[in-house]
Amino acid sequence: MRDFIRKRDRGELLMQKIGRLEENLLKKIKLSVSKDGFICFGDTVMLLSPDSKSSVDNYTGACGNLTLAINLEEISIYSAVSLQAPCGVSAVKTIDPMGRNTFCLLSVDGSSVGEPIRFGQKFGLGTTGGFSDPMLYLASDHKSFIRFAKKSHLQQVFLTDELSYLTCWQAAFLDPQLRLEYEGSPVPANSKVIITHCHTNRSLAVPRNFWTRSYFGREYEVICHTYLDSHRVEEDKNYWVIVTANPGDDGTMIDRPDPQPGGIGKKEFCQETENIKIPDYK
Repeated sequence: MRDFIRKRDRGELLMQKIGRLEENLLKKIKLSVSKDGFICFGDTVMLLSPDSKSSVDNYTGACGNLTLAINLEEISIYSAVSLQAPCGVSAVKTIDPMGRNTFCLLSVDGSSVGEPIRFGQKFGLGTTGGFSDPMLYLASDHKSFIRFAKKSHLQQVFLTDELSYLTCWQAAFLDPQLRLEYEGSPVPANSKVIITHCHTNRSLAVPRNFWTRSYFGREYEVICHTYLDSHRVEEDKNYWVIVTANPGDDGTMIDRPDPQPGGIGKKEFCQETENIKIPDYK
């Protein structure tokens, strides 16, 4: 009984750890608002893998939008620290911004907060999981005999507490024929881009046919691998959308409705106005 009371006062009971963990990881986070339509250093965003409608090898339930999130193993619940490095990542179906699926865009080349991130420029992705500290950074490294993804056996993606060359990423324009022309241009928010790991030159991807189990249930594996089609163009498994907040409400830009839902299209407008006679004021 004395041991129980001592652990309860220190917050070391398993029930207290689970409650504190869920409270922070599932805590609602406010994303940054893009004022000029571009992403900037210091923004809090979500990394969303859009629905891959053209993929035919997906398992049932793997369709729809997925977001990059912290993959918390069950063994982490018993640790005294909130989040321990290295920590895994996965793709989840939750598209609401919360502690475990929001990331901060970090500068690794000395750029100041508020400057737009440009195509080809290195940046970092950090997250605290809803806690005050520590900050963990999205990283990857070459595949080896002891370091690889558990399901696909490809290049692993993980979170680490050390900011190094393994945590540097860059964004590339979606169309490879226009990629060179857009080099150095600001990266637009809420648009499809390719996110590439600088050290290994492999792109962040969600295969959608490999799933893993975490504390929160069934989730999908995230790896670093460039999927190319017959035309040497990246497939939709490598597509990512950097999501920002909707300035009009508490939602995100992916939840924003069309500009004129139910409005009159251009063709219908021409049909309605073609018989209108304009009076001759002469």
